[in-house]
Amino acid sequence: MKREHQEAAGGGDRRGGEGNWYVAAEQEKGKALMGTDDGVDELLAALGYKVRSSDMADVAQKLEQLEMAMGSSAAANDDALLAHLAFDTVHYNPSDLSNWVDNILSELNAPPPLPQPPPPPPPDDPLSLQFDLPPAVTEQYTIGTVDLPDGSPCKPADVDELQPEASTASSGWLISQSGHQPEVAMSLRDRKRLKVCSSPPSSTITADAATAAAAQQVVIVDSQEAGIRLVHALMACAEAVQKENLKAAGAIVKQISVLAASQGGAMRKVAGYFAEALARRIYRPQPPRGMGCSSTVESAALDDMLHHHFYESCPYLKFAHFTANQAILEAFAGFRRVHVVDFGMRQGLQWPALLQALALRQGGPPSFRLTGIGPPQPDNSDALQEVGWKLAQLAKTIRVDFRYRGFVAASLADLDPYMLLGPEADGGGVEDDEPEVVAVNSILELHRLLARPGALEKVLGTIRAVRPVIVTVVEQEANHNGRAFLDRFTEALHYYSTMFDSLEGGASPPAAVEVGGHDQAMAEIYLGRQIYNVVACEGAERTERHETLPQWRARMSRAGFDSVPIGSNAFKQASMLLALFSGGEGYRVEENDGCLTLGWHTRPLIATSAWRAAGDPLSTSASCRTASS
Repeated sequence: MKREHQEAAGGGDRRGGEGNWYVAAEQEKGKALMGTDDGVDELLAALGYKVRSSDMADVAQKLEQLEMAMGSSAAANDDALLAHLAFDTVHYNPSDLSNWVDNILSELNAPPPLPQPPPPPPPDDPLSLQFDLPPAVTEQYTIGTVDLPDGSPCKPADVDELQPEASTASSGWLISQSGHQPEVAMSLRDRKRLKVCSSPPSSTITADAATAAAAQQVVIVDSQEAGIRLVHALMACAEAVQKENLKAAGAIVKQISVLAASQGGAMRKVAGYFAEALARRIYRPQPPRGMGCSSTVESAALDDMLHHHFYESCPYLKFAHFTANQAILEAFAGFRRVHVVDFGMRQGLQWPALLQALALRQGGPPSFRLTGIGPPQPDNSDALQEVGWKLAQLAKTIRVDFRYRGFVAASLADLDPYMLLGPEADGGGVEDDEPEVVAVNSILELHRLLARPGALEKVLGTIRAVRPVIVTVVEQEANHNGRAFLDRFTEALHYYSTMFDSLEGGASPPAAVEVGGHDQAMAEIYLGRQIYNVVACEGAERTERHETLPQWRARMSRAGFDSVPIGSNAFKQASMLLALFSGGEGYRVEENDGCLTLGWHTRPLIATSAWRAAGDPLSTSASCRTASS
């Protein structure tokens, strides 16, 4: 049937034309049954179709099957295939209507070709592994559109978007490559999906011919499949590292960047950091300044700066500060002299909120003393004193009796009890006879002590010696301290993939919209340094030894501490805090046996717990005061 007839008879509607054919066929079927004509059908002959009346019943049945096939859900949703069927009608003999219908039915009902299995690796290749990786290529890939040979680009209205196979769940990437490229075997159905600019109505150039004449070849890469292969490549590289097969690991790590190029967003960034960490572990190059495994003064200063950006870009540190402050505030209820020892003072971001809460306490604010501990600075500046001066200005404004002492220490294991308490612990110089109660606060600090044998036990013993009414501990909810490298790598890959997803999915607070992009980029570097330490470092240099809540419970219990349940007020207010970040969508606060965790969707990422010395009468007295208040 000709396109001119299609436009004249059906207004360009293919389905309408098929309906007219079906009506004409039924009419001729009736004529044949009445025996009016055994020759060529006169009505169809007048329209240019030569069909014998004796064949009308068979043609009508096939047309009905064609209408049902084209009306099915699979064919109705395949726009590219329907467009091809309408375009290809000029290539069939109008007089051979029966065979034409058979050809279309065979194309609609043909099953998709099965993918060819990859060839097996040579038996003598020592680098062959049990997964499929793309060959190493040196050509540069670009993402863009495909131009015709004459140089005229396709107009958006004339180009159908290239789609992956119908069975693929995710969208594909269109990658064009100049120069030589191996030919890709495609079935007839696959080639129909690759369309170029459509020709005028009178043109007889098929879509296949136009595709073959294109100057550039195209390849559809499924991003979901590439993502799965990327994870498999990372795991295979880590397994080779664990087996000390560094030659195979080096060959695999070179392919990871090729696979990561097809990914976007968080997955690409995470894969990049893990690939870099694996490469540094394999080749052992001299690390750049600030990225070494060893904890240097320069590295600690850079970590403090990145820590601030991480605080601004996501709610994890805010959650840690808020829940710890709430537990300390409840433990200080009824006491007139309070003292907080902070194991990680940094910029002092946690304490303005506690100062304000103490200022509003019923009966007036208590006398508040703060001891801040931090690492030495690269320029030998007294950054801790600068932080204390700012806090003192705030305390003066809100009328809180405030005293501050900064203490520089390269490691918490170097501290002794008398250093934490100071000369004012016994009430010297203070007229009030009431003893001073102490709270110890640790935000993401204790896990670093696990790199040195016996360091954590010494610090916990020092904490017990100061007899605190409460000890608040916030740590990453992950197990990155296992003996087996592959297990540690797998856990880290899952943990940091979720963490990067939360950075992408959670928006910055309104106050940080203008600088939110910069904060997020620096926060990713902050996490990337942790990935590097977990993967590339070993021994005492591997300080990011995160453990889970059950593991910390066991350690604290062995050191003589009892768990203190965090109140429901902290849970409710922490949930309200998350509303500042993307409306709280995606973030989850959960209670876990008296502790609080914050995670992204179903994965907990950070946990807050509270403890007190077992059998200490002062801690018991503080608990009674808290309950009565």
